[in-house]
Amino acid sequence: MVGKLKHNVLLVCLVLSSISVVYLGRHAMECSQRTSYRSQLDVSVGRNLSGVGMVYSKDTPLIFIGGFPRSGTTLMRAMLDAHPEVRCGEETRVIPRVLAMKQTWSRSGREKMRLDEAGVTDEVLDSAMRAFLLEVIVKHGEPAPFLCNKDPFALKSLSYLAKIFPHAKFVLMIRDGRASVHSMISRKVTIAGFDLGSYRDCLTKWNRAIETMYEQCLEATGRCLPVRYELLVLHPEQWMRRLLRFLEVPWNEAVLHHEELIGKAGGVSLSKVERSTDQVIRPVNVEALSKWVGHIPGTC
Repeated sequence: MVGKLKHNVLLVCLVLSSISVVYLGRHAMECSQRTSYRSQLDVSVGRNLSGVGMVYSKDTPLIFIGGFPRSGTTLMRAMLDAHPEVRCGEETRVIPRVLAMKQTWSRSGREKMRLDEAGVTDEVLDSAMRAFLLEVIVKHGEPAPFLCNKDPFALKSLSYLAKIFPHAKFVLMIRDGRASVHSMISRKVTIAGFDLGSYRDCLTKWNRAIETMYEQCLEATGRCLPVRYELLVLHPEQWMRRLLRFLEVPWNEAVLHHEELIGKAGGVSLSKVERSTDQVIRPVNVEALSKWVGHIPGTC
């Protein structure tokens, strides 16, 4: 009788133990799933996009370099790329196009209404844009403590970029419009909507583009630094020291000798299809300052 009772007690204990194991296992799986789901939703949490231990998020102090094409944006990014803690890389080309598309949606009242009705609110779009831009900037080159993007017309959306990346800083390259336009026309740099056969047309559109970017630069108080191309090539050390202080990047002499680091690991990577590549392989020089003189018709 006693033996049978012990047997029943042991059987009950075994059943209870089995039930407990199943319950705890299922509960643990549910907790894990909920945690994973929450982490996917929380876009503010940094992600290891680089695969080498560096975490990037919306709070990463990104650097955006922009301006009108042929204004020294490639030179600026090459000089920054020479810094051992900075990586800019080639133009992505997709970033200004995506930003322009977002602006088109926002400006169209009807399209915005349709998006809102579909649940694609500004918050949803901002989150998606932030994730897309971050993915492109991080993964199109080597990881680094400071990442920068150089796509000239991206700064047409400077205010929006400042909103979705609250710790980003901006470098607006400005060059004499006559020099920029002459360089664009003589080197046949095509830009949608620009008539390369008319200096008047190109100068008018240069003025409009620069005005748009400069106004946004001024509005981004403390976060945007206008840099004159002419002053940069005449006084490179003075302006690079000022720029690095603004970006809160430690000074390094390498930024004054970018040409020595072209094609080297951790140095300056150049694209074969970017028009400025053949110029930035040389040291900083003043040869381009007056090339436009005598080439622009008096009546434009």
